[in-house]
Amino acid sequence: MKHFGAHPRQHFVLGTVNSFAAIPMLSKSIQRLSRSYASKAAPSSFPAYVLNAPATEVTTLANGLRVASEGGHGETATVGVWIGAGSRYETEANNGAAHFLEHMAFKGTAKRTQQQLEVEIENMGGHLNAYTSREQTVYYAKVFKKDVPQALDILSDILQNSKLDEAAIERERDVILREMEEVNKQQEEVIFDRLHETAFLGNGLGRTILGPEANVRSLTKGDLQDYIATHYTAPRMVIAGAGAVDHQQLVDLAQHSFGNLPTEPRVPVPEFGPVKFVGSDIRIRDDDLPLAHVAIGFESYGWTSENSFPLLVMQTLLGSWDRTSSAGLNASSKLSQVVAEQELAHSFMTFNTSYQDTGIFGVYAVADKYKLNDLTWYVMESLVRLVHKTSDDEVERAKTQLKASILMQLDGSSAVAEDIGRQLLVYGRRLTPAEIFARIDAVDAAAVRKVADDVINDKEHALAAVGPIHELPDYNFIRRRSYWVSR
Repeated sequence: MKHFGAHPRQHFVLGTVNSFAAIPMLSKSIQRLSRSYASKAAPSSFPAYVLNAPATEVTTLANGLRVASEGGHGETATVGVWIGAGSRYETEANNGAAHFLEHMAFKGTAKRTQQQLEVEIENMGGHLNAYTSREQTVYYAKVFKKDVPQALDILSDILQNSKLDEAAIERERDVILREMEEVNKQQEEVIFDRLHETAFLGNGLGRTILGPEANVRSLTKGDLQDYIATHYTAPRMVIAGAGAVDHQQLVDLAQHSFGNLPTEPRVPVPEFGPVKFVGSDIRIRDDDLPLAHVAIGFESYGWTSENSFPLLVMQTLLGSWDRTSSAGLNASSKLSQVVAEQELAHSFMTFNTSYQDTGIFGVYAVADKYKLNDLTWYVMESLVRLVHKTSDDEVERAKTQLKASILMQLDGSSAVAEDIGRQLLVYGRRLTPAEIFARIDAVDAAAVRKVADDVINDKEHALAAVGPIHELPDYNFIRRRSYWVSR
């Protein structure tokens, strides 16, 4: 079975970004931060399941390819390739290439026809998945442990030997265009694409993962080959495995199948300037939609920032809510309580999207058109409240919730393999559960207030809104409510 598509946003899973040239330096900075956090926490107080979590083994091949795994019991394993390449690293001319390549993955190679690939995958009884995000492209498989060598050989074959047949490319254009139509019907996807577009205007992060329709219709085989030659290099890749895997076997298989990957790009890498967050908004009024969708975001930090963990705690503090939730008036989040009591929205969620060198922190809500004014007021009040009134008790409660969320997301070999792949790209190593818990425990109310002050207090915001939004307050109304007014 095969699954493809643009990857949904990650809200708690650690590691969604990478800095390729700075991995050695990055690892040292992370180690310094680790010592700082460890000095503030008491690891001996952690539960045994945190302290005794399986170790992640990492081996770097001569060409710079990293192989990482966490072994476990059972009969199934997940193995895959995590590549530090996504829509952020595309140009205006080839935007959509990474996602197009994902679609071409199983359309035939020099060794296997499309039919042979499909039969081989079906005979293993495995699940193959692929997705593209703004900074990463991922191909992975969940199979029986006896099929790990075959699965890795297939992944190697499709990544290095895809035929990119012209006829298959033409067929896949229509598939992607239909996918684009479906994505455009999902208002949450539209909102976050528009939010990135306005917040990172003129930068790669502002481009969509699927690319514009014109590019989907015009990308050529040469464009796809150039993208591979530019970005598919060994130092930008991680082979990750979890479950019933043997690390040395995985290293040997990677050496055999990926040992000839180039270390340097065969095509010059385009120059990308620094990211600039733009205070702005984009509003698409559509009165035919039953509900308004609104996202308000502030510039935040990348994953490698020392402020990333206070941001995660802030995200948990504000929380999320929808009408089907059993919580409401008794929710720990004060914003959830107000929204539930006054019926201000059908749902809302706090988002914290991090990249290599920046991020967006904010709130996304779905509401009736006549509730937008009050909803916006309370959302801004809750955001600014983080700066001035965050208490120790609510921070401790949020930290416990955050730990539980992180652990629950690591249930199963596929989730663990994804965590390994992302963190190796982000940090150059994988943080242990004990280290993550130590970093969370080191966050106190003062740290949350400081980071909230840096991110929210009297800062420009980006806004994206779609639907019946004629009663949504204007930019200046919201901007004036980004700072505290004594009362």
